[in-house]
Amino acid sequence: MRFTKYHALGNDYLVLDPRDYPPGTPPETARIRVICHRNYGVGSDGILWGPLPSTRAAFGLRIFNPDGSEAEKSGNGLRIFARYLWDRGLVKTPGFTIETPGGVVEAEIKNGQQITVAMGRVSFSSDQIPVAGPPREVLNEQLTVQDRTFAFCAATIGNPHCVIPLPAISPELAKRYGPDLENHPNFPRRTNVQFMQVLDRKNLRLEIWERGAGYTLASGSSSSAAAAVARKLGLVDAQVTVHMPGGRLSIEIGPDYAIRMTGPVIRVAEGTMHPELFAVKV
Repeated sequence: MRFTKYHALGNDYLVLDPRDYPPGTPPETARIRVICHRNYGVGSDGILWGPLPSTRAAFGLRIFNPDGSEAEKSGNGLRIFARYLWDRGLVKTPGFTIETPGGVVEAEIKNGQQITVAMGRVSFSSDQIPVAGPPREVLNEQLTVQDRTFAFCAATIGNPHCVIPLPAISPELAKRYGPDLENHPNFPRRTNVQFMQVLDRKNLRLEIWERGAGYTLASGSSSSAAAAVARKLGLVDAQVTVHMPGGRLSIEIGPDYAIRMTGPVIRVAEGTMHPELFAVKV
């Protein structure tokens, strides 16, 4: 099984091209878990399965988390996939479209490594995210896990997010409370969790617990959702730099909360997985 590995601010993905896997079906859940495992497999924060045919965009893409579940959208994953398409010569112009289960996005190759993705419009609607309870915009509500009650906002940019503004954040905070927040009954499809510290009107900091992946060094969709929440609350300007343990992303927030995200992608390796890999169950 062939793979190409990239990372975007330390958020790493394996691109598996269906053309290399007759009859073109993605690996089953058990194999995805092994492939992504840091000790028993190649190791990654997820799998990008594409390019796929699409009637709505130039290319289709499916995204799988390390636990085998499927993600609707991934900002870093989309930038990585855009770079893969460019590296493989599958696109001839810097701008093109990609369809995921979370919607169609526009990608633009800036200089090979810097890539912009128009992520779509952020919604705060409980029906769209989804969040349990009556229809509403989910802003400044309270949620209790373990020994703490957090004020949170929820958002979707094709996948669900729970954004928690705090005066101070840390990796330990995300690792302690992230799992319970991800699986809280308020979120019928689970959720990605962002602990957000607003530094000033042009900068915010995140610690991220990603649905199906756990603690993550960086996330494009998380950055998009958190920046939109901060803008909705009146805390930041329309142009924001999001600082994460893995690095920085530039986020442009439109008047309708449409997001343009720009950041780097690094090519790491390519190779072949040996069949012995799948003798291990994780």
